[in-house]
Formats: sequence, structure tokens, C-alpha cells
Amino acid sequence: MTSSARTVVSRIAIQCSGTVVSCHHAQEIQFPYKYGDLSRRMSNEPDFRFIPKADDPGSYLARFSKPDKLLSVMMPADAGSIIRLLPELSKHSNSLIVLHVEVDGDLSEALVLRSAALYVIYSARNQDAHDNSLLASKLALQEKKAVIHIYEREGIDDVNEIDELPEEEVRHFMSSEPASLAEAHIQKSTGSINANGYTNGTSNGVRDRVSGIVNSKQNRKSIECDEFSSFLEEENPANSLLHMGYDLASSTTTTLTKRLSPPLTSWGHSDAHTVIFVLGQCPIVNIEGAKLIRISLVNPINPSTILQFLPQDVRHILVLEQLSHWNLQWTPLYLDVMGAVQLLEEARRPTVHSTLLGHQSSYSPSDTRRFLEHFMSSSKQDRSFARLGKSSNALERSLENEVPPIPPHESSYMKILTHLFERRLEIINFPELHCSPGSIASSPEFALGRARRRLEERAELTRLVKEIVQEKNVSTDLHAVLSKWLLVKDDISQCERACLDVLKALENIGSLLSSPIISSMFSLRSHLRFKSYWIIGSDAWSYDLGSSGLHHLISSGLNINILIVDSVPYSSRNNPMNATKRKRDIGLYAMNHADVYVASVAVFSSYTQVLQALVEADKFNGPSIVLAYLPYKSEDTTALEVLKETKLAVDSGHWPLYRWNPSTEHASKEPFSLDSDSVKQELRDFLDRQNHLSQLTRSEAQFAAELVGSLGESIQEVRRQRAKQVYHDLLKNMSAVPLLILYASDGGGAEKKAKRLDTRGKARGLDTMVSAMDVVSIEDVAERDYVVFITSVAGQGESPQNGRKFVKALNSAIAKKERPFSHLKYAVFGMGDSHYWPRPEDAHYYNKASKDLDARLEHLGGERFVELRLGDDQDEDGSETGYKLWEPLLWKALGVDTIEVQEAEPEPITIEHMKMASNYLRGTISEWLEDKNTIAISPSDLQVAKFHGVYQQDDRDIRDDRQAQGIDPAYAFMIRVRMPAGVCTPTQWLVFDRIADEYGNGTFKVTTRQTFQFHGVIKRHLKSTIQAINKSLLDTLVACGDAIRNILCSAIPSKSKLHSQVYEFAKVLSDKYLPNTTAYHEIWLDKKMVAGQAVQDFEPFYGKDYLPRKFKIAIAVPPTNDVDVYAHDLGFVAIVNVDGNLDGFNVYAGGGMGMTHGNKKTYPRLGSILGSCSIEQAHVVVDTIMLFQRDNGSRADRKNARLMYTIDRIGLEKFKAEIENMLGWSFLPARPYAFDRNIDDYGWSQNENGKHNFMMFIENGRIQDTLDHDFKTALREIAKVHQGTFRLTANQHLMLADIPSEEVAGIKTLLEKYKLDELNYSGLRLSSSACVSFPTCGLAMAESERYLPILINKVEAICEENGLRNDSIVMRMSGCPNGCSRPYLGEVAFVGKAPGTYLMLLGGGYYGQRLNKIFRETVTEREILSILRPMIKHYALERQVGEHFGDFVLRTGYVLPTTEGKAWYEGTGGLGKYREISVA
Repeated sequence: MTSSARTVVSRIAIQCSGTVVSCHHAQEIQFPYKYGDLSRRMSNEPDFRFIPKADDPGSYLARFSKPDKLLSVMMPADAGSIIRLLPELSKHSNSLIVLHVEVDGDLSEALVLRSAALYVIYSARNQDAHDNSLLASKLALQEKKAVIHIYEREGIDDVNEIDELPEEEVRHFMSSEPASLAEAHIQKSTGSINANGYTNGTSNGVRDRVSGIVNSKQNRKSIECDEFSSFLEEENPANSLLHMGYDLASSTTTTLTKRLSPPLTSWGHSDAHTVIFVLGQCPIVNIEGAKLIRISLVNPINPSTILQFLPQDVRHILVLEQLSHWNLQWTPLYLDVMGAVQLLEEARRPTVHSTLLGHQSSYSPSDTRRFLEHFMSSSKQDRSFARLGKSSNALERSLENEVPPIPPHESSYMKILTHLFERRLEIINFPELHCSPGSIASSPEFALGRARRRLEERAELTRLVKEIVQEKNVSTDLHAVLSKWLLVKDDISQCERACLDVLKALENIGSLLSSPIISSMFSLRSHLRFKSYWIIGSDAWSYDLGSSGLHHLISSGLNINILIVDSVPYSSRNNPMNATKRKRDIGLYAMNHADVYVASVAVFSSYTQVLQALVEADKFNGPSIVLAYLPYKSEDTTALEVLKETKLAVDSGHWPLYRWNPSTEHASKEPFSLDSDSVKQELRDFLDRQNHLSQLTRSEAQFAAELVGSLGESIQEVRRQRAKQVYHDLLKNMSAVPLLILYASDGGGAEKKAKRLDTRGKARGLDTMVSAMDVVSIEDVAERDYVVFITSVAGQGESPQNGRKFVKALNSAIAKKERPFSHLKYAVFGMGDSHYWPRPEDAHYYNKASKDLDARLEHLGGERFVELRLGDDQDEDGSETGYKLWEPLLWKALGVDTIEVQEAEPEPITIEHMKMASNYLRGTISEWLEDKNTIAISPSDLQVAKFHGVYQQDDRDIRDDRQAQGIDPAYAFMIRVRMPAGVCTPTQWLVFDRIADEYGNGTFKVTTRQTFQFHGVIKRHLKSTIQAINKSLLDTLVACGDAIRNILCSAIPSKSKLHSQVYEFAKVLSDKYLPNTTAYHEIWLDKKMVAGQAVQDFEPFYGKDYLPRKFKIAIAVPPTNDVDVYAHDLGFVAIVNVDGNLDGFNVYAGGGMGMTHGNKKTYPRLGSILGSCSIEQAHVVVDTIMLFQRDNGSRADRKNARLMYTIDRIGLEKFKAEIENMLGWSFLPARPYAFDRNIDDYGWSQNENGKHNFMMFIENGRIQDTLDHDFKTALREIAKVHQGTFRLTANQHLMLADIPSEEVAGIKTLLEKYKLDELNYSGLRLSSSACVSFPTCGLAMAESERYLPILINKVEAICEENGLRNDSIVMRMSGCPNGCSRPYLGEVAFVGKAPGTYLMLLGGGYYGQRLNKIFRETVTEREILSILRPMIKHYALERQVGEHFGDFVLRTGYVLPTTEGKAWYEGTGGLGKYREISVA
């Protein structure tokens, strides 16, 4: 196989070592992660440790060196690393360490280590790198000594491929016991091992590769044997012993590889008069009278080893060493050769010359031949030569080439600095500065000195200006501008203008520059501008060794800023390599100095806070430290992974966001500002020492309590009290059989069964208690006699969220070989879906969580008292079918099956009960808002709050981590606005922009319901947010809940008159069906209820229990179906008359997108045509159908409660007849119309009234500022000047509407400034849509909004390969089967099933007229791309003219068309040859 030297050395290191440490450069930051790829192919996977190139590798030797495991260190021959390693390596010369040092044609740095290790081996060829890596590893284990292996990055191989050994042979070789040195000595003394350690009867065992001569004892004319023996007697015994160890390891390695590994290798003639010793990459050439000897064992080199290679009549020796520089007078190999030659009699000593080799790329074999022939033909006095080839001096090359790149992720902070400070910005240690002082320029230590010099030069400039101003002969203009500059030179806002004035004046003074003082000032003119000096500290490219640069900055008091990037992911925080860095603690150290600004920021958590901190740091007159969190492992780490790691760190308090500004104390303001909810104890202690918390308590007690108290402490106290009560009740019921029921459930199904079992158990006299699995410990369970487990399944067979902690504890107990359940009797019921995993190879995932739980309980000593039973969603009654058979067995085993239950089982409380008991949507929400001890809302109030436009959510990214810490989820709330037809004014937009910053997470979302959502609103901001929305003349009432939701209307950019008519219709409907209850105004707007409830609420349309489920209405205007009119409970298609006015509607009923995985009673459905009606009749149609659904929709099963199921249950014809009977008239036949798309019309358009519109692309509707687009800022600036309206589209995009002609130029300028006019996206991206999903949606099963752009990047590449970049393909993604992004209409769609796993759908209609079909039940990204690649190519080659992708996959037989919702499951999984597509 073809491999690089680094790869083969890495592979050997992995196979032989217990720990591998890699010291790498930022530009090779991906290389460490290739270790993972290598190790996954091997059975041995060592402990990997990756450190920055600029770190101190020596400090890791003691930490990871073990007496029984080999430690392999991979590092480049970098001068700084070598110097730092040298003292530590000397201490560990007798440790099991192999140091693999990579060089590139220059041994100058690597040979510095020669004195620090007893063994140093050099590999010039790639094959040597493989063999010597193995030899070095064996030698280290055998001799228990450190070995340095120096290998070339690009070897001078005479073969194209490296002969690598199989892993099994390497492992066997390393584990075999080596022969003892005593045995080796006996072998050597008896002649079975020659002087080089080989048994082949030759001195070096290598055939002459040029002349074919073999250097054997029989044909060698070398030093006489007696004289040679005397040399051996005089050698250092320790060196001889080391040589014997090397010979033994080399011999065993040769036996394995079938290739010799001698310390020296010779080529040429045995009677040569000139000998050339080579340490480096010199081509082997055959020259008459010359002998070449290449050195492999660099240390130790015995004189006898050198002398045995010298022919009898040798006269000249040339030593070639591949060194670009050497600080001593004599090079190392030259000294070894000279030392050996001195042992010869003076008359017989050859002359020894030394010269240097350049980089191998700078000379050829012919150059080498000419060089050596010239040496041999020259007289003695002329043998002083320059180096062979050009210098490969590492310093010179670093100046020319090695500008360390800033990793792409870290460049985000560089972009922000550039954006904020523009021309004022000077990053003192920017990589481009390497062109002058070299790589040291990027170090913070060096940069601090450079910055100090900058400040001193500006101080000198100031002094010179003052002198010039005081001179009498200075011109009036120059005097004026210099005087002004002196006044404002430290004023950020005014200095720039003054600087430009001075520069302009200097240009006009001409001859005055001859004045020494003005000339001096002119030379310092670059310091006129008030610069913002920044130093960057980064492990990747500007490592601050020992934080020395930081310490010096703090103590200096200089007005310099340092931004320190911490890239350690939160999930890797406990890695011992990372735990020692603790950059976040730098803030505590710095804040102890009263005159230092300190901020802790994270760009992926709060972009606004980053901007605020950087601006404050720049304004602060003194040292500023900004700690910037940016967790990533490699350049391949996606932004989504960085975001998740950031949220985990910030929300857990591991990386708190704060700002410490001592300058505010002068204004009697609090210097500390906490910008995140969580704070760690160390920071809290510091604030206590500074007595700042007491000040906060006096000024704002609520804030102080939140600062000091950890999130969830109050709730935990309530839980503790509740646990005491449960224990008390247990003591009172000692006579009953105790039964503990534990559940693990994500969707609530297992929890419902567990609670129902608890109720039934109590009715039978059992002492039952029910709880989530994670609430109890193994010890709690071990104390029980009977425990029942009911669990569903998540992901690929994992336990649900609230059971994972318990399962991990079980695994830990098994690993410790414990048996805590020796007295436990248990039973397990599992819930799953056999259809979820249709492929045979995935079948084991079915109900895996319950099967694994059952097996683990048994392994830990438990005894099954009822056999495991599995409930399958595919059964007639779903999992209930299996449960009904299992529960009686449970009662029988407990001896209570014969007990007659007298009382009727209480009816479970449903959402219908909650609505009826809510007192017209009041519930106890007001009381909950006043309760400062709880964050989470009660289940009943949660359902009621939806009618108020409020959803409770928590951050799913950090849910597991918080649970592991024993704290509650990070609860926050989503607020949705009711905005009929998605139209809002610029004034309203500015309100929403402010709300997002003040109360939300800094962003807001354009939804597929043509409205806004705010995420991350905490409890105490709920009322303020809703009040702010109402002040803008909008509200949130029934934006969610079981009522008529926000009504959709086509955007229609070019038809202003028609849009106004349709919009008016939508608005009238929306206002008409608002609930009449005054609860909304009482709770959120502080309107008081009439005393004694003298005036009762009454709901003429909804009634006390409102609708069975949500009810959605949309109005489409042909030819654009941008609202997906067929996907709604009630859809109106506008019919336009010849005058362009609205003339009536075609009416569709029964559309809907929700379904449930594995439940075939649920499915998506398109609306059915009922007929047409007039505009006036349409209002009555809505009344009638809504009332019919209110009275006939299922209230027993919410999964089948939508209008579409009502229609399918009673039949379309009967439904239509019932509606017409209630109306008192019949629908007219449907009128003709045509749709041709359901995507938005991007770009500029003009209305009939002469006004203009611009439709912009906002991917997945997220309004936020990013590094690429400042959407939020841009739209805020536009809203300040826009005189028209904003129209939100159902595809989550935005239209600036009704722009007057005189305003167009200004709008275009803003669009161009903020890049919002960019529409050069692929047709696929412009046609895509995704729901919110993770991290906020509680129903999400997989990523959607954050992942779809990543997937599109990859699918786009496939489209472009096939010439389809501009072709529109409607792709949609939803994180769960509820289908908020309307995925069941997409030509290609994905519906989340588990993290990273999706249902794949194909064949939807391009303009929303046809449902798609399930093509694959379960796909990952790898499978998605493998399926789409040939499919898209097929489409590109064989599509018909104008044929859309969805139509193509039906015509060519990939899937069957879906004729109706009930037939959605028919023919799933693809057809014929497309039923299974192999994954590449």
C-alpha cells in the first residue's frame, strides 16, 4: 500500500503503545484526528493525547509515562519544542518512551536531543521509517530506556510502496519476550552474531546496491584483526552494552521484517581510498575508489563500529551531515569520526574533512557525483567546500513559507475585531508579521514587547507635537490641526478626524519636512491614529507558554488588550491534558488586580455580549483581558457542534459570561455584570471577597439571589420535602406488599402506563410508588423486594432521557463486577416499534432498551418474577396489545390477581379535562407567575398557556448534562405572535427586534405560519414580553392551542389590490375567531376581573372546552401556492375575476401534516375539494365547518382529533352533505385555476399601484446577526426608514412590501451594505425549509433548522456536478413527525426519528398538490448522500422537458404516487430495483 512516512510511523506507534502524544501545528490540526481513523481499523486503541505545537511536550512525559506501557510521542523538529523538551527528556532516559521526531531535510534541531537519550535512530527512507519505528519500540521495551527515532517527512526511497506488517504480527512481536543480553553476549562470543549483530557472515549484511560488491570478511581489506581487537578492549563498557541491546533488538526485528536494520550501511569498493560518511539524505552514487557509509544508529556510535568500515588503505574521509546550521564549531558526526581515527597510529590516520548537506530537493544524484569527484580529485589544501545543495535552514524557511494559519473557527473573533475597529485595529501578533522576526512573532510574550514599543513611539510622537506647537515659526494651519489632535488624541470618536487633518496638513508643508523635529514627527505619523492594540492568545498559532505574556501585561499597566481563545470542548473538560489549562480561571486571577478589565465571552452563545465586551475593553484605559470560548476539535468540527459545546459550557456554569469593568466604580456603578444564568463557585467566592454581592442585594435583591443561588435549588428543596413525605407514607403501610414502579419515557407513553399501573396496584392493596428511573439510585432499588420497569426506546436502542443516568449506573456496577440485586425481584415491560427498523441488520434495535435493561438486571443478581414482555406499535392496539397480556401475570405473581377491585378506576386526566377546568383559559397561570420559587409550569397550566401563545421549552443541548449534575432542565419559554397573513409595520418590527434582545435569546424566528416566535424568554420576562407585543397592536392569543391558529395568506408581490382584499378577508377571520374570554387581558395586561365574577365569560364559537385540536386556515392566490393551501384544515383558493378582483373561493377541507411514527392510524392528508362559494359565503363556511369539527372531532384520542380524521371517519360525501345541510345551501362546482409553484418569488417586483417589493432569502427564517450576514441589524436599519410593510411568507422568508419609488435607492443601498440582496443561491437552497427542532423544541427527535443547511451544502455539490445548480427541488426537513415545515409535501423530505436518523420521503408535488411517499424508514446522512447521488444524476440525464424532481421519481418508479392520506403507507420503501440502494 502507498503510505507516507508519518502514516506508517503513526500506525506502528498505535500498534505498539499504551499512550500516544501528538504535538502538532495548527495547519496540521486535523492530523491528530487521523489517528482515530487508523486506530479504528486496529484492535489496539491507545490513549490519545493531542497538544499544541507551541506547548511544552516535556511536561507530559512524567504524566503519561508508565512502567509497563510504552509511551510514543509524535512531534516535528521544531526548535522551540526541542528546547523545552530537552531537560525533561534527560530525566526520563530510563523510561519506556519512544520519541518519533519528524524532520524535513534538516537534522539541526533534532540532533540537539542526541545527548538526552541513550539511543538515537535515523531513517532516511520511508521503508526505514517503518522498520525503525518497530525497532525503536522494541528496543525501548527491551532495554527499558528512552529511544529517539528521527525520520524524514519525505524519504528517499528506491521503492514506490512501503512493505507494512500486519497488525497481528506487530502485536505478537511486541508481546514476545526478548532474549537476555547475556544470551546475546554468548551468541556474539561464539560467532553466531557478527560485529553488527547479524548471522549472515558479513560485516554489514548489505549487498552493494551500486556495484554489487559484498563487504564480507573474505574480501574486505580493512583494519588488521589484532589492532581491531585492541580497539574493542578500550571501548566504554556501557556503550558496548548499549550496542549489544541494539544488536539484539535489531536481530529480532530483522527476523520479523526480513530486512536488515544495521547501525551503519555501506556501498562501494572494499579497497577504496576515500570513505564518505553520510548522516542525512544523500543519493547513493558509485564512484571508483570511494566507499559511502550511511549512519542509522546515531547514538551510541562506538569507535570500533566506525573503524571496522575503514579500508586498509583509506587516505581521505569526508563527513556529510544534513545540517542547515550548528552552533558549535564541530558537527556531531565529524567529532565521532575524528575520535575513532585518533585511535589509529598517526602515520596511518586518514585526513578527515567535513561539509554540510542541503535539502534533498536542491541537488540531484548527478550533482552529488560531481561534488564527490571534485573532492576526490582536489589537493589537500583545496578540500574546503561549501555545502552540497541549498540550505534548508528551518528559520529561513519559516520566514519564507511558514506563516501559521489561523484556524477557520478562530477567525470568527478576528472578523469581529476587524468589523468593530476597522482601521484602528492592530493585532500585534498577527501571523503575517512572521515575515520579519520569524515564528516567535506570534507569541504573546514577543507581541507584548512590540506593543510596548508602539506605545512608547506614540508617547514620543506626542512629545514632538507639543514641541512643534510651542515653536513660533509653525504655520497657523499646522498649529491648529496639531493642537486639536493633542486635545482629542485619546478620544476614539474624534481622533480619526483629527488624524486625517494632520496628515493632510503634513502633505502641504513641503520644505518644512527638512526641519529635524517635523521630520521626526513625520516618521512617526502612523501613530497619529488612536490604535486599538490586541494580542491574541491561542493554542493553535500563538501559544502563551506559561501564560507569561498574560502575567507581564497585567503587571505592566499598559493600555493593551489580549484576547485569549479557549478551544477545549466542554465534553473534553475532564481530559487530564485539558484540565491543567483552565483558561477560564485566568479571569479570576486578573480580577484580583484592581486595574484590569476582564470579560468572559462566547460568540456562539451571545454575539451581542461579545461586541459589548470588545468595545468596553477597547475603551478601558489599561490592560484588558477577554476570554473567548470557541470549543472545537478540528477544522472539520461543524458550527453546530461548536454551538452545542458552547451551550453546554455556558448553561452549566463551566464558562460563565461576565464583564468586569473597574472604570465604572468611579461612577458608583457595579463593576461586575453577569451575562449568563449560571456562575461557578470560584467566581462567586471572588465576588463575595470584593463585597459586590452585598451591594447587588441592596440594589436589586432578585438579581443577587439568582447570582448566588444555583438554578433549581429551590426545586430540589421541594423534592427533598416530598421524598420525606413519601418515606413517611411508606412507614405507615408496612403491611402492604411494596412495589416500586420505574419508567423511562420520552413521549409519555411509558409514563402513562406506569402511573396507571400504580393506580391499579393501590386498588389491589399494594403499597406502590411510581417514579422516573433517573430519580432513584442503584442503592434505592437494591433495598426493594419488587420493582417493575416500564421503558420505551430512543435513538438506536438507547434508553429515553429520564432513564440514561440509571442505565449508566448499571453499566458501571457491571464493570466493577458487583451484584447489588441479589435480593431483588423484577419485571420489565418494553415499548417499541418493529417497523421502525425494517432492515434485517437493524432488527436488534427493536426494543433494545428494555432487552438490555432486563439482561443487566439479571447480570447484577436480580431475579425475574415476570418474564420480559415487548409491546409493539405495529400490533392492533399498539403496545397496549402486549401490555394487556403482561399486566395480569404481574398481579398473579404478586398474589393479588384474585382481589376484586370494588372502585372504578379513575379516569385519567386529559387535556380535555384541563381545558374545561381552566375557567376559560385562566388556570392558575397568574398564581404561577407570582411564585418566585418555581420555574417550570404545571402540566395543566402548560396546556392552557398554549392558548396564550406560550410554550414551555428547555435547552435540549444541555438537558443530559444538567440531569447528570442533578439540576433541573434549563427551562425557558417560546412566545408566538398572532399576525394575520404575516403583515407587520416597520414600527412593529422595531418592537420585535428590541424584544428579542431584551427578553429573548437575541434572535427571532419567521415561522411557517407567517408569524414570529421568540425563544429563550425566561419566566420573569414572560409578562413584559407579551405586554410589549400588545403595545405594538399585535397579540399572542390563540397563536397556539386548540383554536383557529394564525391565518395564512399568499404574499402576492405583484398584485397589491388583490393582496389587500385577501388580507382583509384573513384579518376579519382571525379577529372573529379570537376567544371571548378576558383571561388573556387579566393575566398578561393586568386588567382586573369583575368582582365576584358578576360578568361571566361566554364562548359562542368555541364553548367551554374549545376545539378538539388545532384548526388551521390558509388562503392561496394562484398561480403561487406559497401557503400550501391543501395542507390545512380549511383551505381557500382565491378565484379572481377579469378585473383582477377577488371573486370568491374554491373550498378545501381536511388537510393536515401531523402523524406519529409507527402509528398507522395517523397520516398526513391533503384537503378535499368541497366546491366553490362567494366571499360572503366563505365566512359562513368557516363558521359551519369549525362548529362541526368542535362537536364531532374526537376528544378521546388527540392523535386522531384533527378535522382530516373526522372526515375520513364519517366519509367525505357524508361530511359534505352535513355541512351543506347546516349551511342551508350547496357548494357550487369548483372553478378552474392553476398553480405552478409553492416557492417564493425572490428579488424585486412592482405592484399595480407603482410601489415596489423585494423578496429576500432568509434561510429557515432565523433573524439573527452572524459572521456572514447581519440580518437582524440590517432589518432594524431598514425598518427605521421603510415606509411600507413587512410581509412574512409561509416559506419562512421576508418581503419588503409597498416601497415607494423614492425610497427604492435607499433600500437598495442598505440591502447591498448588509448583503441582503444576495440571491445567488442554488435552486435547492432557495426551495428548502426546516422547522426549529433542537435545541428548543420539546418534541424534536432529530436536528432540523441547524442541520438542513449543512446537508444542503453536500447535496448542492451533487446537483452542481450534474448541472442542476439552478434547478428548484423542494426539500424540507422536520425534527419530528408533527410536520411543522410541511415535509409531507416536499419533493424530497426528511422527518426526524432519532438524533442523526430520519425518515426519507420522495415524490411530493412541486406546487404542493401531492403527498410524498416513504422511501426509506431510517436513513443517516451517509445513506442520504449515497441514495441521492445516483438519483440526482439519473434525473439530470433522463428528465423530460419541464419535469420536476417529484414527478420524475414517480415516473421512473422510485416510489408509488400517494392517492390519499389513508393510502400513505401503501408501497413504502421504494419499488423494484430501487427498493434497496447500497450504501457506498
